[in-house]
Amino acid sequence: MSRFRSIVGGAWVLALPFALGGCPAAIVGGLAAAGGAGYAANQERGVGGSVDDFSIKTNIESAWIKANPRLQADLNVTVYEGRTLLTGTALTPEFKAQAKEIASRVAGVRAVYDEVEVGPPEGAWQGTQDAWITSRLRTELMFNASIRSVNYTIETVNKSVYLIGSARSQVELDGATTMARNTPEVKRVVSFVEIRPGVPVAAQPAVPPPSRAQVPGAPAAAPATAVEVEKL
Repeated sequence: MSRFRSIVGGAWVLALPFALGGCPAAIVGGLAAAGGAGYAANQERGVGGSVDDFSIKTNIESAWIKANPRLQADLNVTVYEGRTLLTGTALTPEFKAQAKEIASRVAGVRAVYDEVEVGPPEGAWQGTQDAWITSRLRTELMFNASIRSVNYTIETVNKSVYLIGSARSQVELDGATTMARNTPEVKRVVSFVEIRPGVPVAAQPAVPPPSRAQVPGAPAAAPATAVEVEKL
């Protein structure tokens, strides 16, 4: 279902220029630029952080496949600076526990946020709705000048929106969560976004990387709980 949602999400992004009533060429051009190398470079975590997170994600998915192919088919993993968000639906509590236990053993994982729901797999129609919500919100964040959208990753499952990434201020984060709450069909918003003001990693001088505890604005440890914002 995670692959299905990605495919539908891509199709919805291509349709957004017309749905939003803007200039198709300008909007598609902006989306294409955001998906290139500059997208990762402009994130707070930088290109190196993006690569590390992609490696962690790949290793978790590979471990899931070896243990039980259903894990990778039904669940989603999102990684931001080693903080790992698990979403999707598990058939049983044991299935859910197995996914978390495997993810927590992968090298580089700082924290595991287990938001997997127990229940039947997501249907095709629900997957389409979730993909629409994710793509709609991602695009609105991109076109909001007060929000650095590249620092936010979005997952939607059963109309629940999960945000993970970094914000430069509480005001920016409040703006992002408000936009998520106001997106049609969203039933709740759960945020795992850290507040980390400062210069993006990619724009910092090339010096030997200090330990995480020495990086200005970087948390010494990942937050253990989310901030949940119920939809009004």
